[in-house]
Amino acid sequence: MEHTIKITKINKSKVDDLDFDNIPLGRTFTDHMFICDYENGQWNNPRIEPLERIPTHPAAMALHYGQAIFEGMKATVDVDGSPMLFRPEKNAIRLNFSADRMGMPHFPEDLFVEGLKQLVAMEQAWIPPQEGSALYLRPFMYADEPFIGMRAATSYKFIIMASPAGTFFSNRIKLYAETKYIRAVDGGTGEAKAAGNYAAAIRPTELAKAKGYDQVLWLDAVEHRYIQEVGTMNIFFKIDGEFITPQRDGAILDGITRMSVIDLLRHKGFEVTERAITIDEIIEASNNGTLEEAFGTGTAVGIAYIQDIGYKDQVIHVSDESPVGLDINDTLNGIKTGQIEDPFNWMVKIEKELA
Repeated sequence: MEHTIKITKINKSKVDDLDFDNIPLGRTFTDHMFICDYENGQWNNPRIEPLERIPTHPAAMALHYGQAIFEGMKATVDVDGSPMLFRPEKNAIRLNFSADRMGMPHFPEDLFVEGLKQLVAMEQAWIPPQEGSALYLRPFMYADEPFIGMRAATSYKFIIMASPAGTFFSNRIKLYAETKYIRAVDGGTGEAKAAGNYAAAIRPTELAKAKGYDQVLWLDAVEHRYIQEVGTMNIFFKIDGEFITPQRDGAILDGITRMSVIDLLRHKGFEVTERAITIDEIIEASNNGTLEEAFGTGTAVGIAYIQDIGYKDQVIHVSDESPVGLDINDTLNGIKTGQIEDPFNWMVKIEKELA
């Protein structure tokens, strides 16, 4: 299906004011945004216009009942200078999976991808050239109907905005295994990329940081033993030569980077198992020397190498090196910039004619 996207450009870009060697995380935004409105049962008026504040009624239902979902993606440039998107169709599918769980309308997947292409084409000068940097893309949908009452909204906005970003974690990280608070449970909203999931994680994350850790390692809601995921990423452990990552059980986000890393590891000859894994198993592997490395995976962080895990009154040492994690990170970055062959056809090039 063809979509006509109306484009309104700013008079002068702010990109010349940006120091690409010193990008403040999450505080710098490009010149334009993509917007589409849902009214009367259908999506209308897809457009790209100058980024600005959006008038919101105080009774907008997202503010009161939490109908808000989002995605996270990155755009890079290849060796020819063409903007590239990494598996955008997967984000479109996952957005609609989240919409199902949150009682929200599906957004047309082809329009999702086309809106990304058009916006990135306009904003390609904002893509940082430094290795490991990218243009972070944030598609999101929220209920903007002004109504106080517990039901699904009837009007929504879908927006894509963009923010240049450097590397997320430059050093090895430490995790704190949370034994009081929980992130999600089967039947809840853990599999959805819903805004409320992250709101509920803020307090435990601040407590973990106060203890000297970087992120929370979430455990299951019933026994507080089974590892689920990290605050902003999925997690992989290498134990005695085998990679293990928690299986999707209704409470774990289906990470795009996670699924890609599984494919890459298997492509490189490693055994990868998706199964339940307990914190006790990690302690035992650390004690007997079979815990070789661990890393987190996510769009924002890429690959984050894990050094230690705090659990109750002990510190579990993971490793001081992550040779496979480093290789996977280099391979992913190489594929995203066209420096390494893409055997999976993951990358979507934005043609220069569009730009």
